[in-house]
Amino acid sequence: MNAKFYVTTPIYYVNDAPHIGHAYTTILADVLARFHRALGDDTFFLTGVDEHGQKVEQAAQKRGLTPQAHCDDLAPRFTSLWKKLGISNDDFIRTTQDRHKRIVQMILQKVYESGDIYQKEYEGLYSVAEERFITEKEAESGQFREVKTIKEKNYFFKMSKYQDRLIKYIEDHPNFLRPDHRRNEMLGFLRQPLTDLCISRPKARLSWGIEIPFDREYVTYVWFDALINYISAIGYGTDDAKFKRFWPGVHLIGKDILTTHSIYWTTMLFSLDLPLPETIFAHGWWLMGESKMSKSLGNVVRPLDLIEQHGVDAVRYYLMSEMILGQDANFTPENFIKRYNSDLANDFGNLLNRVSGLIGKNHGNVIPEAGTPTEAEAAIMAQGQILGKNVQALIADYKVDAAINEVMNLIRAVNKYMEMQAPWKLAKTDLPAAGRVLYTATEALRLAAVLLKAVMPDKAMIVLEILGAHDSGLTWGELKSGVTLPSFPPLFPRIELEKKT
Repeated sequence: MNAKFYVTTPIYYVNDAPHIGHAYTTILADVLARFHRALGDDTFFLTGVDEHGQKVEQAAQKRGLTPQAHCDDLAPRFTSLWKKLGISNDDFIRTTQDRHKRIVQMILQKVYESGDIYQKEYEGLYSVAEERFITEKEAESGQFREVKTIKEKNYFFKMSKYQDRLIKYIEDHPNFLRPDHRRNEMLGFLRQPLTDLCISRPKARLSWGIEIPFDREYVTYVWFDALINYISAIGYGTDDAKFKRFWPGVHLIGKDILTTHSIYWTTMLFSLDLPLPETIFAHGWWLMGESKMSKSLGNVVRPLDLIEQHGVDAVRYYLMSEMILGQDANFTPENFIKRYNSDLANDFGNLLNRVSGLIGKNHGNVIPEAGTPTEAEAAIMAQGQILGKNVQALIADYKVDAAINEVMNLIRAVNKYMEMQAPWKLAKTDLPAAGRVLYTATEALRLAAVLLKAVMPDKAMIVLEILGAHDSGLTWGELKSGVTLPSFPPLFPRIELEKKT
């Protein structure tokens, strides 16, 4: 029986314009989902948008729209971008959908009846920008905007009740919070007394939210609402079989929302007596570097503009190979061009062009016989035979950049092998030997394309179709001799930079 794999992105704030951070998390989830589907795992990939809260209400008012009309106008910015990026999500949830609101209200009622929600008057500092109460220490940090003192009666969730249980869980499950330095950060945070979580807002102050079922004068705090999407979308409270089939899953998040996911969300799940997520993985931020190449790429360079110029697969490849998961990465157009030209144009694309050109010139465009391997072929074969397992192990450990590099190491090894064997010379004296070299190099390309299909779905599939191997797998030697290669344009034309005059 195959395993199951449930992966989620955060639900993105509907007021934000989609940017490189949103794109990165969503492509990462897509790559993992595609890998798991290729393995035959029962896979479900969820993304969506968060549509409630004060900032949404205020933005709608400024536009002269109702909050719902405002959200209906903005949500397609995400769905259209995901389509452009080749995202293969199974569901897209919006927190204004009835299927979500009903479950949020059901959960509120359940937690209230269990005694984990109570009402009290509270006076404290409130960040309008973050839409939450903050401590004096947080206010002094200068990281919170629009801070004011608010005194009001609200409902609170007994988050503190689960503090010791959460500490023990994190300590006992090393793969629950990743990477390790984020796990240590949360354990450090939990050394301080955990306060209870204010989970309501009076309608007199904010009306745009999910109504509290046991007190119609209040709406639900946006984080208590938003986090529930991870279970409402897969059938919690409506489709028990589907929910049990997929929960728990893997949450991919940015490091800035680690506290809400690893503390707010987990204590909510404890209260509901549900298993905690399998893994919460907090990746780093994309930092924007100063570009020296404005002449060739335009004065204002936005990473997503590169899709129009160089294709979606090149952008997907860059984002997945450039960031070490858990660390920050620096985006510059120079970095993009350097990696594109090095990995895709020079290493992968050039090998494909050379191999197909030589097969066309000396073998009538027909993939030659594999022949009897020599020591040189055996070395490439040995690398190819273990590549699938190595890549799968790295993906399972969320080392996507390392997995891609492992594939590219085979391509680099084959480029060196081609230089050493020189099939263009061999063809003059020993055509079968030249064919053996070209078969080996072409089979390595096939295997690389199979493994890169999750990262570059379109380009990898084009390679496999060129080689007559669109449904092939990870076993070395699946490339069929005798297949006629079609002509094709360069898959990754080199990016030529304008020379300074």
